[in-house]
Amino acid sequence: MRRTAKLLTLIASLAGLLALAGLNSGLLLAAQLPQLPTETLQPTATFGGPTVFVSEQVNVRSGPGTNYDQVGVMVAGQTAPALGRSQAGEWIQIEYPGGPGNRAWVFALLVALRAGTVDALPVVGPPPTPTLPPTPTFELGTASASTATATRLPTFTPAPPVAQATFGTPDLGGGGFPPALLILGLFVIGVFAGVVAILRQRA
Repeated sequence: MRRTAKLLTLIASLAGLLALAGLNSGLLLAAQLPQLPTETLQPTATFGGPTVFVSEQVNVRSGPGTNYDQVGVMVAGQTAPALGRSQAGEWIQIEYPGGPGNRAWVFALLVALRAGTVDALPVVGPPPTPTLPPTPTFELGTASASTATATRLPTFTPAPPVAQATFGTPDLGGGGFPPALLILGLFVIGVFAGVVAILRQRA
């Protein structure tokens, strides 16, 4: 019994020594590691004014009008702080990263305004309208021969005249005796011969 008690006491003492050694090594290791600074999160500032809510995709422009450049798109579910409105209240200026001065414009009828009304927003003057490139003009008096070359139209060439054959009256001789009299004479002789033949048949 005494041996068993001594053995248990010895085992408990060794276990205590091992635990104490592990605790000391853990404390030494923790002391050797560099201490990292703990960051404190700063609360993000929230915009308490009116907010634009987008229920469907909306184009974002650099000014209040479709003649201004498109600087981005807001999709359904996005929100943005409303900063002002156009003179007629048709466009709302919003805070938009990527726009000129981190500001842009959306059409008021396509968005919903929360925590306020459009009329309560301050009127913001529009930015200058983008200038369009000049269109080239053509002046008749300054056209050069190299730029305006006249094209010749095909001309019509008439066909050569067709030679028609002419037939002269045959010369029957007799010193200019007209052939009509000859034909008439032969006709009279034929009629006379026919009458004589008829008379002979009756006799």
